[in-house]
Amino acid sequence: MIIIKKKVIQQTFIVLKRSFIEFTGNWTTLPAIEFHLPKERIPMKIRKDAATAALLMLLAAPVGAQAGGFYVGASIGKAELNEEFDGLVIDDKSTSYRIVAGWNFNEYFALEGGYHNFGDFEQVLDIEGVPVTANLTADGFTLGAAGNVPLTERFSLMGRAGWYFWNGNAEINNVSQATPEDGNLYLGAGVKFNVTERFQLIGDWTRYELQDTVSGVFSVGLQYQF
Repeated sequence: MIIIKKKVIQQTFIVLKRSFIEFTGNWTTLPAIEFHLPKERIPMKIRKDAATAALLMLLAAPVGAQAGGFYVGASIGKAELNEEFDGLVIDDKSTSYRIVAGWNFNEYFALEGGYHNFGDFEQVLDIEGVPVTANLTADGFTLGAAGNVPLTERFSLMGRAGWYFWNGNAEINNVSQATPEDGNLYLGAGVKFNVTERFQLIGDWTRYELQDTVSGVFSVGLQYQF
């Protein structure tokens, strides 16, 4: 609780009273027009106390994401792949990124779409004594729903689920071997922190299915609520 000194209140009251009298000639009614400050300057201590009180009230105000409306977000993270393809094991991590845009119907439910790029998985393999380099890439668009469970004014649990429409490319020594494409399920969960009323910091893990292959992605990012 902020305690304002009695002397500050008294001096502020005197300043207001002088301004009202200047326009009305009395202290019985509030003037209909905006009053001017008196010629005497307001003491510096009053101004400092008022500024401090305003700052404290601003910092103490609740900070929560708006209940509904349009939002956009972007994140970057690490994707993991450990799968066997025709007897060849690809075990690597790549830098992935995601861009999303959606609509919050309320503080609990949203629909969203986005773009996700897995980056480049690379593995040096030994095939009959000959070293070869295998590269796997995939990217595509997502369409799904997002859920939000507030824990406090700032922290929330979140989840995502939907369909990932992707295109892939498999190369051996920079020569394309296959270009699969499909649509598969994705599931994710994480936490959200309301930095301000409009900016949220997000950390999550998402499981993507790519036909018979599965990749897990841990990412962090920012979301902006319009």
